[in-house]
Amino acid sequence: MKFKLLFFLITFFFINAHAQNYIFGKVISEDSAEIPDVTVINIRTDEMVVTNRDGHFMVSGRAGDELRFIKAGYERIGRKVSKENIESPINVTLAKATILIPEVEIKQGITGNLKIDAKNLNRPKKVEKLIKDMDRYISQKSDPRVLAARPGEFVQPKGQGFSIGKIKNRWDDVDLINYLHSALGDEYFTDLKIDKPLIEHFISYVLAGGFERKSILKYGFCSDADLNRFQRFVLTRISSYRAPQTQR
Repeated sequence: MKFKLLFFLITFFFINAHAQNYIFGKVISEDSAEIPDVTVINIRTDEMVVTNRDGHFMVSGRAGDELRFIKAGYERIGRKVSKENIESPINVTLAKATILIPEVEIKQGITGNLKIDAKNLNRPKKVEKLIKDMDRYISQKSDPRVLAARPGEFVQPKGQGFSIGKIKNRWDDVDLINYLHSALGDEYFTDLKIDKPLIEHFISYVLAGGFERKSILKYGFCSDADLNRFQRFVLTRISSYRAPQTQR
């Protein structure tokens, strides 16, 4: 009887010691708005999850782990997990990334003074005359004798036109790969344990896995929603991409 009791106690303590803990939390912006589609990475285990539409997440971990929070357009942040975070939710605030605005040239506008405005806004008389002369020259019809074929010169027969085929997309996959690399930055991929020289190869691998992009290539525009959709798709492809490397 004592042996059975001792065995039971040892088993109980072993299960508790190895029980899997989960860290719950919420990600918000500086104005307290919930942020969806934030990638949350446990650096120790490489486990990755994304926040839901209310900004909530759940990831396995333990005290001492480091969580990394990544979202395009926001400053990335790391948070050390404490014992209190295991027992109660962890709240994380992401700040908007700083965007450099290109220098804008400010031209002189209307001052209200008629003499000054007339001098600044009216073009010089020589410029006006030149523009009128060019307009008049362009509007004149060409002499048919100038356009006529010379003796012995081949003339292309006039037909009904021909099809130029399907109109080309504004972007191809190379353009999209370059954009995704630039928009997400090197750190997004290195946090996923993708070496810098392999970043574009990895993006190509993700696209080849069935990422829908017809609209993006057609219009040459990748929206924030497309960017978030790509990041979610990355999580479904990262394991299979790493598998061959692990086998080697």
